[in-house]
Amino acid sequence: MSEPPLSTRVTGDLGSATPETSRVQRRTMVVLVIMQIVGTIGVGVAPSIGVLLAGEVTQNEAWAGLARTASTLGAALLGLPLGDLAARFGRRFALSIGWWIAAIGSAILVAASQGSLVIPLFVGLLLIGAGSAVSLQARFAATDLARPRHKGRALALVVWVGTIGSVLGPNLGVPGEFLSAHSGLTVYAGAFLIAAICLGLAGVIVFIWLRPDPLLHLQRTVPAPTSPIGRRPSRVRLALAELRLNRSARYAVIAIITAQSVMASVMTMTPVHMVHMGGSIEVVGITISLHVLGMYAFSPFVGYLADRMGQRLTIGLGIVVFLASLVIGAVRADETAWVIVSLILLGVGWSFVNVSGSALFSAVVSDETRASSQGGVDALSNLCGAAAAFAAGPLLAISSFSMLSVVAMVALVPLIILTLRGERAPRGDRPAFEGNRR
Repeated sequence: MSEPPLSTRVTGDLGSATPETSRVQRRTMVVLVIMQIVGTIGVGVAPSIGVLLAGEVTQNEAWAGLARTASTLGAALLGLPLGDLAARFGRRFALSIGWWIAAIGSAILVAASQGSLVIPLFVGLLLIGAGSAVSLQARFAATDLARPRHKGRALALVVWVGTIGSVLGPNLGVPGEFLSAHSGLTVYAGAFLIAAICLGLAGVIVFIWLRPDPLLHLQRTVPAPTSPIGRRPSRVRLALAELRLNRSARYAVIAIITAQSVMASVMTMTPVHMVHMGGSIEVVGITISLHVLGMYAFSPFVGYLADRMGQRLTIGLGIVVFLASLVIGAVRADETAWVIVSLILLGVGWSFVNVSGSALFSAVVSDETRASSQGGVDALSNLCGAAAAFAAGPLLAISSFSMLSVVAMVALVPLIILTLRGERAPRGDRPAFEGNRR
């Protein structure tokens, strides 16, 4: 019997052609949308309130800088194990476990805030990073059963609905103040208590209602490729081998980690910079909310463009927006209004590059390594983001926000070169590995 075409085996077209698969995909999207809205309220608290809490508890800029990167580091460390859990037991199990780990982290931060405890601060921020990891993996879950021409749009919808929660999350300081006035909790403790409830509820939603599991359904529907008898390579080794052979996957990964590194380094230091300029917690919360709005609000439009025009072009558009943001940040660093504009554009640039890169990666990665590879990419992305955010602290301390923006521009250069000189990335239903296994 002849083997099915490689593009069919890789992208899961067999599974996306049946009425049953279409029904499962529709149900999956509804559950992921509700889960993402609820969960991202809790996730959104870390970039603003978590950053300020780190400075208040540690009272030391070096330790505060390390604490600020802890949630991103947690997302990096947990991304690969959660991806492996998904590969073994399905999306439902991995996503729910991730949300509950984040809820535990947020509960620990309530105690850390209330008692100004340094070690619980680090542990809590590390664990709450699991929320970011599962929020990112949810976008890949949306593509498991999506038709090739709709992968970008399915992914973008899950990213987009996170806007609601992610905009509310940075402003939990407001209800935190209400709880503080009526319960004896600190403002930060009240905010993280609300976040813990939202994160735990997101886990309950996905655990109860994400049935059938989209990844397990895909694995049942699409036959696994045959392999020689013998010891089966680990999922990590398979994923690394695929990156070596697959140029489009490598390009997508570089785009994703570049966007995350540039965004994390500037965004993490913006609340610190604004407080140094005399900004209040309310102004910081609004600024981060607008930044997050830029990250997610245009995602459906970006996904549509990526499906219609090709991912490489939309990545290029994202680079242009990134450059505009960083130029404004470098030139107008001392003006609050312009810093806000810069951060909004930073979010939009991230959206274009991350959504397009993720859609490209989802289109070209094989079903055999899908979940583990996606978890690995998210882990690598968050690890690079954590490293960039950590380096940004000392850089801001010894120089300025303007210099930080200039350094971020330099970090875009490799991606700019690859985008300008590379082959056009596959679109929609083109064969995923065509020309990549030479």
